[in-house]
Amino acid sequence: QVQLVESGGGLVQPTGSLRLSCAASGFELDYRGIIWFRQAPGKERDWVSCISSSDGLTLYEDSVKGRFTISMDKSRNTVYLQMNDLKPSDPAVYYCATDPVFGSSCSEMSRRHASDLEVWGQGTLVTVSS
Repeated sequence: QVQLVESGGGLVQPTGSLRLSCAASGFELDYRGIIWFRQAPGKERDWVSCISSSDGLTLYEDSVKGRFTISMDKSRNTVYLQMNDLKPSDPAVYYCATDPVFGSSCSEMSRRHASDLEVWGQGTLVTVSS
């Protein structure tokens, strides 16, 4: 059974850092990438970052470039999202996702609407407040 489990969210002050984890099971990260989305209250679920071994890409949405870093530990079958210099615009529930059809390609996943992707974690809440 394909499953994703996020962890690492919490409360942090502005300019602080958090590292989110997305533990995957039921598939190998050699063959399928992981994309992070976030959803703030009343807003759409938008993609943030993606990593895939299959197409060799790491992608970032413009507002997080230079602040967020995505990485993959294949030995743990886990993807991490290191978030630095957190801003008041970053608070949201952060989800990791993949897909049996589009999941090998970050180019493809980042173009898709969230509703197109089949496999999701439960989400982890990130709050930025002084």
